[in-house]
Amino acid sequence: MSQAATLIGFLIIIVVNTLVAAVAIRFFRLRLSTAWGAAVYTVLFVPLIYLVTTILLSGFVGFGGEGVQDTGTALILVWVLPFTLALSLDIFWLPPPEEAGTPDRTR
Repeated sequence: MSQAATLIGFLIIIVVNTLVAAVAIRFFRLRLSTAWGAAVYTVLFVPLIYLVTTILLSGFVGFGGEGVQDTGTALILVWVLPFTLALSLDIFWLPPPEEAGTPDRTR
């Protein structure tokens, strides 16, 4: 039962981190005018957001379980996998920022 709870906890953390990263990456790509700016903000701020969500979900809420033996694999599952999924969703599935309909901010 403990292994099933650990697996479900990791899946919840992966889904939450993927959603958070996808929204953050999309926000940066739509709002920043340069591609480098979006890349820099993504590389700097998404890991900070991951730190907060991972601490909240695995620490206070208790998702993830106690049976984690290999922390490297856990970090890959909780940080690298959601980041690559979110980045691939934004690049390959969503329309480019030039085609996205954003309101004019000419004030």
